[in-house]
Amino acid sequence: MKTVQISLNSIDKVKSFVNAITQFEFDFDLVSGRYVIDAKSIMGIFSLDLSKPIELVIHAEDHLDEIMDILKPYIVD
Repeated sequence: MKTVQISLNSIDKVKSFVNAITQFEFDFDLVSGRYVIDAKSIMGIFSLDLSKPIELVIHAEDHLDEIMDILKPYIVD
């Protein structure tokens, strides 16, 4: 399991993010305050406050390098 901060501050970013992670069979959760939603759910993502960074929890032990490469455009430094 790995946790990173990401930014999804536009509709296009949300769409491309969901398309990028759905190619993996692993679970991804977005945590905002006390809410935890499935990161593969576009409707769920739009229920969050997207004006600030969100915590992404990646439930994978394998392929983390590949996942992190795909997530680079969304990760907050």
